[in-house]
Amino acid sequence: MKKIDFPNTIPIFPLSKAIFFPKTVLPLNIFEDRYIQLINDCMKENRMFGMVQPKNQKGMSPEVYKIGCLGKIVSFNETDDKRFIISLSGIIRFRIKNEIKKDKLYRNFEVDYSEFLHDLEVQKNEVADFDKKSLLNKIKIFFKKMDYAINFNELSKLDLDQLVNTVSMISPFSVEEKQKLIETIKIEDKIKILDEVISFNLLDFEENKTIQ
Repeated sequence: MKKIDFPNTIPIFPLSKAIFFPKTVLPLNIFEDRYIQLINDCMKENRMFGMVQPKNQKGMSPEVYKIGCLGKIVSFNETDDKRFIISLSGIIRFRIKNEIKKDKLYRNFEVDYSEFLHDLEVQKNEVADFDKKSLLNKIKIFFKKMDYAINFNELSKLDLDQLVNTVSMISPFSVEEKQKLIETIKIEDKIKILDEVISFNLLDFEENKTIQ
């Protein structure tokens, strides 16, 4: 897909803790009328819409974070009860500029991709002074304590960028922690933050366990 193919105005699906990265796939169960309309419109056009996290859950149009990710619908199924089951493939992050008012149930925003054009490139698979095995071991311990069933053989086969993005996406981190990860540009910085967030959550888990 060419860079010029990305729309400047996109539909947005605000979903708390549903951080979404380029080169990852997010399954979604769509049932609200406004997002049924969003998916119907996307399927008629370019199949693309953006995911961002809301800053709060106030009202139908909560304030949203400025950084999100553009995705393309790669699978679509409609259930007997009129829900949509889709898979969204991450393409490129964006920065929100303005909300665009349209006669739609869902929200539309003008966005800018210029900060994140490197998302379209093949990322380097090695980082100086980084021990991938050590990070994988910490991830394994973390998911085991959280009682998450993860295929670690498949996880270990991912390239560095995909590994960090996938773990960031599926982990039960806070809204703020997930947002910090998606806003971080350099892979070196993202690895450091992910390691710190996992360490903090492991410590918090142990402290809560001790209190109980």
